[in-house]
Amino acid sequence: MKRLLLLSMLTFKVFTAELDLNTYSTDLKFAQVTHVVATQQSDSSWCFSTSVRHNDQGWKHYANAWSIEDLQGNQLGYRRLGHPHDNEQPFTRNQCNISIPPNISKVIVQAKCNNHGYGGKAILIDLNKAKDENYIVRKAI
Repeated sequence: MKRLLLLSMLTFKVFTAELDLNTYSTDLKFAQVTHVVATQQSDSSWCFSTSVRHNDQGWKHYANAWSIEDLQGNQLGYRRLGHPHDNEQPFTRNQCNISIPPNISKVIVQAKCNNHGYGGKAILIDLNKAKDENYIVRKAI
């Protein structure tokens, strides 16, 4: 019974944990999201153009993905980065056909590297706000 209680407590903690946008490392060994342009398409799907900065060091250590999540941590989109960008920093890559339910108005974009995972600067995007310091939102007309 104690094991079941402990397991349920740990599971609850894992599924209710939210990303703390104010706690991150600025060290470039962690991938940092520097800017995002979110564009809603005529079919209501979204394209995200995400700029990432990281101290890529060839295949042994490089930014290898970025993701879009809702505020509960559910992944809505994912962009795999297939190679290092040693001499292209920051770099920008796009991902389209991202489905965001109409009841979700805020998303988080964060990047990761193949050594340290997530932990760098993420950006909170309000999809109902045209722009902020770190992002631009373009809604379909």
